[in-house]
Amino acid sequence: MNIGLDMMGGDYAPLEAIKGIKLFREANQDAHLTLFGDAELVNTLLAEHGIDQNTCTLVHTTQVIDMHEHPTKAMREKPDSSISIGFQHLAKGNVDAFISAGNTGAMMVGSLFSIKAIEGIHRPTIGAYMPRENGKLGWLLDAGINSDCKPENLVQFAILGSLFAEQVLNIPNPRVGLINIGEEEGKGNILAQAAYPLLKEESSINFIGNIEGRDIFLDKADVMVCEGFTGNVVLKLAESVYPFIQARGIKDPFFDMFEFEQYGGVPVLGVNKPVIIGHGISHGKAFKNMITLAELMIRKDLLGKIKEKFTT
Repeated sequence: MNIGLDMMGGDYAPLEAIKGIKLFREANQDAHLTLFGDAELVNTLLAEHGIDQNTCTLVHTTQVIDMHEHPTKAMREKPDSSISIGFQHLAKGNVDAFISAGNTGAMMVGSLFSIKAIEGIHRPTIGAYMPRENGKLGWLLDAGINSDCKPENLVQFAILGSLFAEQVLNIPNPRVGLINIGEEEGKGNILAQAAYPLLKEESSINFIGNIEGRDIFLDKADVMVCEGFTGNVVLKLAESVYPFIQARGIKDPFFDMFEFEQYGGVPVLGVNKPVIIGHGISHGKAFKNMITLAELMIRKDLLGKIKEKFTT
């Protein structure tokens, strides 16, 4: 198993990526890591943190795609960036997964044009972890990359989310809910009204009907589907909880679950290879958990199960 890691992506690169590698090595020595970035800088930090360089392969890159650059333009004009080179290695099979906390748009461009969508999937998606009152996690998707959707897209999101929930979150027969403004069938905008019967007819998912915003943090649905505009609003609201609670000095196990670093990043679901996108402000703990997630996806053959579902 060989996992690729963008060392130059993120606000605190490459130091926090190095810290994440050290934490991962302390917990797991199996996966080989291929690191993409400035060789001199990365080698110095590996040595300073006592990381055995024999467990890593370093691929030198000379360019960095900054967080606010236009994704498509940056990928075209910076062919020797850590993200561009990382995707080249992923596409060629030199690494089994690729991780970055860098420019999200560039990661999506690389995912769609370097390794491409799985046959049969109209739009790849990303999800978001939603803490629930019972101490477990729900999975919401789309979380922002598909602002406008067709009803068929939501059905595919539900299938992809169910497979992720089963294989990664260990939820058997996950319940799928359609985020809406009311519980009754027929509620909502045109998209929700059209998606409901399609979700109801999809035999491969456990569709339970509509859920409302007040249900998202409750144990009502395991997989929650919506278009990316709504999903991103929910995600950003959820992200605001932990810093607010910390500032108020409140200690509670439920609110602790809103701290994103414990989950690392999220996968791009629906593309041909495992791609993990992290938050730009990721620290060592988040990088360690992104590597762990990539390893789990490979070990569970999540991509193989998705391909089997959409090509049969």
